[in-house]
Amino acid sequence: MKKIETGINDLFIIEPNVFGDNRGWFTESYNKESFKKIGINIDFIQDNHSYSKEKGVLRGLHLQTNPKAQTKLVRCTKGKILDVAVDLRRNSPTYLKHFAVELSEENKLQLLIPKGFAHGFVTLTSDVEVQYKVDEYYSKEHD
Repeated sequence: MKKIETGINDLFIIEPNVFGDNRGWFTESYNKESFKKIGINIDFIQDNHSYSKEKGVLRGLHLQTNPKAQTKLVRCTKGKILDVAVDLRRNSPTYLKHFAVELSEENKLQLLIPKGFAHGFVTLTSDVEVQYKVDEYYSKEHD
């Protein structure tokens, strides 16, 4: 597993190890110990899964405010998305900077989005599934 810098503080691309052969492939999308080894120690407590039927569906930008702010680990398991995160942490040197990355079932990349970021994506193909872990439960009052 590899952590890739994005140029925005605390926002990382995660590149998992993928093992393939003539039967297909295998990867660990999340392993707490592997994440600790690359300097990420987050207690994820919920998995979310979304489906978008059409190409061009826009979801976001979403943000949950303190004290219910969420760290997210996002991946696209079917199709392809352009995933975007915007730093809304007022005291951050990268305040209001954004980062975009293509996540897809082919590249298996993930985006680790820290608390204080708005997050959204647009589908680049039809029939898209996005899965993401969060470290705080959904709170309608803080959405």
